[in-house]
Amino acid sequence: MSIVRVALDIPLPSLFDYSTEELAVPGQRVIVPFGRRQMVGVVMECTLTSDMDAERIKPVTQLLHDGAPLSAELLDLLRFCSDYYRHPIGPVVLSALPTRLRSDKPLPVKPPENYSLSVAGAALNLDDFPKRKVVQRRILARLAAGAASLTQLKGISATAGAQLKALLQDGYIEHCDEVVAVAEHKLVGAHTLTDEQQDAVDAVEQAKGYACFLLHGVTGSGKTEVYVHLMHDVLARGGEQVLLLVPEINLTPQLEQYFRSRFPDTSFASLHSGLSEGERLHNWQQAQSGAAQIVLGTRLSVFAELPRLALIIVDEEHDGSFKQQDGLRYSARDVAIFRANQRGIPIVLGSATPSLETYHNAQSGRYRMLKLSGRALAAATLPQVRCVNVNHTVMHHGISENLLRDIEQRIARREQSLLFINRRGYAPVLMCSGCGWLSNCKHCAGKMVLHLKDRRLRCHHCGYQIRVPTACPECGNADLKPVGSGTQRIEEVLQERFPEARILRVDRDSTRNKRAWQEMREQIHANEVDILVGTQMLAKGHDFPALTLVGVLNPDSALYSSDFRAPERLFAQLAQVAGRAGRADKPGEVLIQTAFPDHPLYRALQRHDFDGFAAAQLAERQMAGFPPFVYQAMLRAEALDENEVFGFLNKARTAAVELKMEVEILGVVPAALPRRANHVRAQLLIQASTRKALQQFLRAWRLDALPAQKLRWSLDVDPQEF
Repeated sequence: MSIVRVALDIPLPSLFDYSTEELAVPGQRVIVPFGRRQMVGVVMECTLTSDMDAERIKPVTQLLHDGAPLSAELLDLLRFCSDYYRHPIGPVVLSALPTRLRSDKPLPVKPPENYSLSVAGAALNLDDFPKRKVVQRRILARLAAGAASLTQLKGISATAGAQLKALLQDGYIEHCDEVVAVAEHKLVGAHTLTDEQQDAVDAVEQAKGYACFLLHGVTGSGKTEVYVHLMHDVLARGGEQVLLLVPEINLTPQLEQYFRSRFPDTSFASLHSGLSEGERLHNWQQAQSGAAQIVLGTRLSVFAELPRLALIIVDEEHDGSFKQQDGLRYSARDVAIFRANQRGIPIVLGSATPSLETYHNAQSGRYRMLKLSGRALAAATLPQVRCVNVNHTVMHHGISENLLRDIEQRIARREQSLLFINRRGYAPVLMCSGCGWLSNCKHCAGKMVLHLKDRRLRCHHCGYQIRVPTACPECGNADLKPVGSGTQRIEEVLQERFPEARILRVDRDSTRNKRAWQEMREQIHANEVDILVGTQMLAKGHDFPALTLVGVLNPDSALYSSDFRAPERLFAQLAQVAGRAGRADKPGEVLIQTAFPDHPLYRALQRHDFDGFAAAQLAERQMAGFPPFVYQAMLRAEALDENEVFGFLNKARTAAVELKMEVEILGVVPAALPRRANHVRAQLLIQASTRKALQQFLRAWRLDALPAQKLRWSLDVDPQEF
């Protein structure tokens, strides 16, 4: 009889002891009794003794053998995350697994996804095969050279899956069990690298063991081409794996398609929330077995099991999407850096506008800086950035006359324009012209946004919605006016001004359907769109050759935000959206509508001077005592009762002060949005001059000992939102 210590998805900071007569190994999934339930857990340790009384130790219900156990390396990574982010070990381990692996149902057994010609297929003369079946002909030609995997055949065409089914039905091909080995990972369409790109590739390839690189390249400088050459170098060694992290799910299919076209013989797996449970499990297992050599995914894929991992790339490393905002509040970028260090491999962080923490680390020598200062295409130049003073120009419902004239010129030249406004809906608020009533959300300390097409007022914080009232609820006045502009209103204004123009709105409302964004992207690339109106979905990672004008509407709110990171985010956002213009041989232009055209941030944008902007911001932060010069943790609480929230946080603050450790303990304050979904929200900030001092304090701060029955609380280490 041996004892296994099991991680369960229970919000308690401990493992649970069970007995077993079978041989268990760390990383193995098990089914165990917990109270009246049967739960799936993961064995973290195997031992012969327990601190519990023998009669209290229950036996394991079942050891699961339907998948390989998690590696010791991955278990160590998850232990680190639990300790560093002060989150219970069980939820950390279980949340890293695909949903199917957290279920007690047996895993489905899929037929082998390798294909070969059948006897009928081998006897077939391709000249006699219908010429209209182009993809099927290519598949048959490829299989004539030997068996191939599904992933390799998908490199021929995105529709390969459907065509394989047809060929199986017709009896020309069959499944085979042999593992398909790729002798050589062919790189298709290799571009001649610029000197700066080649220097970057050489620096990473020559790294011995762990090294963290910041690939700082202006938009359109060819960072992706550097990634491609680095991947090719890793794949050429044979059997090794690459992990590529991207911030947004809408970038994943586009990038996967691109990398498949560049590496047609290489096995891919993508991991993101847009996959079905079955797809996610299959892709995760492909990564775990080493069959998938390039793994592309969003933040959760940093926990994918990768036995032969040799390189990690984090694209758009500055992006806030890499930070998880609930449960385990981890930064995928930071976990990726720890993972590269743990494994002794290089990691490349790529960005045109790196986060100031990363930039500071590169400037101080902790990371290595790799610069791409010019655009990769010789004919492509950085766009000209101009500011339009909204106080000194004619405005049409939020769009200046200057911008409308420039759009008209682009339509005449069959070029595309993009209007960027980071607010979906028709207008931010509905107002009564009689009494001044505003469309406040009754559950939040925020306003309800007017969505005119649905005739709805919607709260973007809690999701509450109502029909648009026909008269003011306060005074009965029928004259209700939208105030401000959202994407829907801008679209309407443009339709009135340019009735013949083809206008496409891209925001969360218009891309709800699974295929919607893919179809929109195809329209844009085919130049079937004249004007794009969009939110930050359009700001990053996209390459639209015909796009030559970007108009930025109403960006000024970030300039007077209480969040010290707001200017950094605004600069990154505007630099990214500006980078969509003039990426091919046509020059690009960016118009920023602002009431503060002489603001240093806009001046730096006009000069494309990230270094100058970053130096000024870092100097300000050092004087003010903000990251990266201090390390922070935020304790947040929310409840229906205000007294419960402030009572809990004040007790936590008292407990923190009594520890008398080398940390700065600030006061308890309301959150930026003090009420959401009827819950009162407040927070307490802790700062330390070193990461070690902060971690020592957090380990000693026993928050779980405080009474907190009627509220939710969470601890956020290295918070990004205030």
